[in-house]
Amino acid sequence: MQISWVYTQDLDSATIFYAEALGLKCIREEDGARIFATGANAAIGVCAAFADRVVEPKGGMISLVCSDVDGWYQRLVDKGVTIAGPPHRLERFGIYTFFVTDPNGYIIEFQQFDPGSPGYSA
Repeated sequence: MQISWVYTQDLDSATIFYAEALGLKCIREEDGARIFATGANAAIGVCAAFADRVVEPKGGMISLVCSDVDGWYQRLVDKGVTIAGPPHRLERFGIYTFFVTDPNGYIIEFQQFDPGSPGYSA
């Protein structure tokens, strides 16, 4: 399993964002940390910052590949999530995408590959 970790000063608000706004299933809960499934063998871990673990979203992004970008967009709009803009094509990468920001400033991208582009699978 692959887990991408992000850190937070407010685990409760981060948990609400990932569980309720994004609708991800919490598959493990420990004191100070939560792990949310994003696929069969992938997850986002959210952990309260401690020691040398700090909230530092600059330069990073978590991309969630999905088959219904427009559906995700509408669902998140309906839940009041702040979205950076509507879905759009990035021809350079052969994807259709949009971005949201979690309560800590981490960018979460929802994307699907354009048919015929490298990496596409139906």
